[in-house]
Amino acid sequence: MTQAKEIRVPDIGDFDAVEVIEVLVGPGDSIEAEASLITLESDKATMEVPAPFDGTIESVSINVGDKVSEGDVIGTAVPAEAESTAAAETEDVEPQAAESAPAEPAATPADAPDAAAAAGANANAAAPAEADCDVLVIGAGPGGYSAAFRAADLGLKTMLVERYPSLGGVCLNVGCIPSKALLHAAKVIDDAEFFADHGIEFGKPKIDLKKLEAWKSDVVGKLTGGLQGLAKQRKVEVVTGPAQFIDDHHVSVDTADGERRISFRNGIIAAGSRPIAPPGFDLDHPRIMDSTNALELEEIPKRMLVVGGGIIGLEMASVYHALGSEITVVELADRLMAGADPDIVKPFRKIIDKRYANIYLNTRVAGLEADDTGVEVQFEGDKAPSSDRFDRVLVSVGRRPNTDQLNLEATGVKLLDNGCIEADEQMRTRVPHLFAIGDLIGQPMLAHKAVHEGKVAAEVAAGEKSAFDARVIPSVAYTDPEVAWVGVTQEQAKAEGMDVEVASFPWAANGRSLSLGRDEGITKLIFERSSERVVGAGIVGPNAGDLIAEVGLAIEMGADMHDIGLTVHPHPTLSETVGMAAEAAAGTLTDLYMPKKKP
Repeated sequence: MTQAKEIRVPDIGDFDAVEVIEVLVGPGDSIEAEASLITLESDKATMEVPAPFDGTIESVSINVGDKVSEGDVIGTAVPAEAESTAAAETEDVEPQAAESAPAEPAATPADAPDAAAAAGANANAAAPAEADCDVLVIGAGPGGYSAAFRAADLGLKTMLVERYPSLGGVCLNVGCIPSKALLHAAKVIDDAEFFADHGIEFGKPKIDLKKLEAWKSDVVGKLTGGLQGLAKQRKVEVVTGPAQFIDDHHVSVDTADGERRISFRNGIIAAGSRPIAPPGFDLDHPRIMDSTNALELEEIPKRMLVVGGGIIGLEMASVYHALGSEITVVELADRLMAGADPDIVKPFRKIIDKRYANIYLNTRVAGLEADDTGVEVQFEGDKAPSSDRFDRVLVSVGRRPNTDQLNLEATGVKLLDNGCIEADEQMRTRVPHLFAIGDLIGQPMLAHKAVHEGKVAAEVAAGEKSAFDARVIPSVAYTDPEVAWVGVTQEQAKAEGMDVEVASFPWAANGRSLSLGRDEGITKLIFERSSERVVGAGIVGPNAGDLIAEVGLAIEMGADMHDIGLTVHPHPTLSETVGMAAEAAAGTLTDLYMPKKKP
């Protein structure tokens, strides 16, 4: 019988002394290559250790609860007789050979459009014969790392270039994740204050900014550290530094060790966006912040101005108000959260009207003069004062794509008038082997959109037949209460001449919302009248961002009002409001007297 071989814990990233939570094999068990042997769990990730070859387990050296690190012996196994020699050669030789000679990407599917197939063939013909990788991804945000990991899973040698030391991009490091951590902290404070009127009274909260900042950073660190581990598991090489295109198949990366030139067969551009400021707004001044600076929690300003009444500005206003700042919001438009229907924003507006010092609509900031102690602000608007003074100003009026930082002029990629990259449903640019995703290709600039686009780009680069064909993309403001919407809004339906039926269910009639003491919410569904299919929704109330996903799925699946209304929702929950809004449209609602109107 062939001599048994030791099986050791492979490279598991930056993890050390990871706990074994499952042992899936025992002596005498047959194993297949890549089948799971054990499962490990750290505070950042759960991972399975696969078998390196076919064979039979001879002994197992570890038990559930043991702590293991890279190189520790899991056990021994006898390789399958027919593959013993090949397995030995593969362990000693093939990995190095694979790194020096990248596999050719899969060909474009035969049933793809002729033009795309021809373009793909031309791109491959022009690719460097000895490229450093099959796929190079620029930008490690949710879209970028998803693209890189998907490409690696499809067997392509993949490299990931990220400007900053941590993976995760704006979302994980200075956007979605840290802001939601702080918004949760704000909600704890608001909830405690709310229950003072209902028999549970707490003392005034003591804010330790250093501890709060450390907790927020720990949340971010767990996620970004987990990404580093996932990259290593997939053998995705991460290169740190800003990238500049040299031509359609080469980039230069300014790394800590000097300039590095990388050649690639396919490129996925996922470099994201950054905050913008109107002319005259000096974001370099410490008292004038953008959304990134606002997350650093340097101090709690006594008086704070938020310029911009969109999602990001209002989320940060929620955080700073809960921490103790007096908030003023100024918005150039005639309403807050312009993307949502006014009736969905109205309950949120009623609450912040009581909380915030001022909300100025139809008003612009005409000038800012910052000094060491504060910022003098000049306003132009009917109800705003001519000027006021604040301790800090948060500027949140939009974002711009980072296309100007990549030297795209050296490529054949085409930019639109707004600075975004032109890309098709397969995420291809005008250069067939270059793809663009996420904020770089325009609105909506949302992480969850970028993730799906990144996977499509990777699949197309691997020769799969794939396209981004989302019917709807949900939007969520994680304010208090949350405001969420998906699909067609009521205003949009009217503007486009759609014949729709609208049904709303007030949370004041929902048992769960009443038990939470939050009856201000509304769930509104919008149905196409002829088919009775749901085409849009708006929800305001606690956890609206979670509830909106059900409607997004319903739209994707082509569900009608009866499908949703006849779906049994658990009781008592907030999710019942979705079912009951559909029942209101269908005329079957019993929890309120809302007879269905005759056509």
